[in-house]
Amino acid sequence: MVITARALNRSTLHRQLLLEREPLGVAEAVRRVVGLQAQHPGSPYVALWNRVAGFDPEHLDGAVSGFELVRSTLMRLTLHLVHAEDYRAFREGMEPTLRGSRLHDPRFKAAGFTAADADALLPGLLAYAESTRTGAELREHIAKGRGEPVEAVVWRMVRQYAPLWHAPTGPPWSFGTKQAFVTADELPVLGDPEVSAAGLAVLVRRYLEGFGPASIPDMAQFTTAPRGLVREAVKTLEGELERLEGPGGTVLYDVPGAPRPDEEVPAPPRLLAMWDSVLLAYADRGRIIPPEYRKRVIRVNGDTLPTVLVDGYVAGVWRPVEGGIEVSAFHPLAAADWEALGAEAASLGRLLAARDPHVYRRYDHWWVKGLPTVESRVLAY
Repeated sequence: MVITARALNRSTLHRQLLLEREPLGVAEAVRRVVGLQAQHPGSPYVALWNRVAGFDPEHLDGAVSGFELVRSTLMRLTLHLVHAEDYRAFREGMEPTLRGSRLHDPRFKAAGFTAADADALLPGLLAYAESTRTGAELREHIAKGRGEPVEAVVWRMVRQYAPLWHAPTGPPWSFGTKQAFVTADELPVLGDPEVSAAGLAVLVRRYLEGFGPASIPDMAQFTTAPRGLVREAVKTLEGELERLEGPGGTVLYDVPGAPRPDEEVPAPPRLLAMWDSVLLAYADRGRIIPPEYRKRVIRVNGDTLPTVLVDGYVAGVWRPVEGGIEVSAFHPLAAADWEALGAEAASLGRLLAARDPHVYRRYDHWWVKGLPTVESRVLAY
């Protein structure tokens, strides 16, 4: 079967709940989309507002405070919000990548720590964190065990590698600037290649359910796992997957029976969160971001701006300002598109007003430096 680039776009939007908001609970919605990138505390709220009909932010507060949804370092070595029942397999699948990048980082070694040191301190650290602890308390615990101060880089690498969940410290969102942690309810098995391979196979299949069809480079981009390990995971799943031909003859994989909407299915405008997963989940970002706009959206330091989708593709960026949501278009938009974006802005504005009207203010410098846009409008709410 051959699938077009536009059909791939529609498949992604459908599986990511961006063709139509669905009446789902927040935990089910997060599971459907695999996970939400969550290094900015407000972004999971904006992401679910885009996807869930009648989204109530208090429902997300409750799911996080009850650890039904958990925040931890996972895919792409960054913070994600995932369903607690998915955490163990995802973490086991990410084990080789997290171990290599955190415990073999030259800065970790330069500070006097080795992977063996981390392995030795982990059991005591996890036992200590069975009750919620602040980051300062955990760092001090490591220092006492070592009998010497622990550099900030060591604590950062250890906390990102250890199977710790972030404990809520909000408001206005569930997580604030101060960090607290608790040991994961069901500890993953670390350091076992067979367990890691099985976990990666689970993660790859779940990725295809939420983002497919996709290529091996796409899967590697989403996870940051080496392509060789991803190929092995696909091989173990081969009897469970369909193989398709994508644009330019690219080999794509998908789960049987997964929805693939017609390429002409309408895609409503959306105001995506910073670092929304659909912008980062593929090696070929052109599935959502036109190539000429990529550097405008994904900045040199990795900041991925809050984007405007029109007809399923990035057409601009947005930010909260005094009086409303400022939408800056990269190309001329039709009057009907502006009208639809106005309705989206009014809804989003109500969400932000109750929590943090200037949720992404610290990133305004990208606008100050200048973005090549053709028109900007402040859409009142």
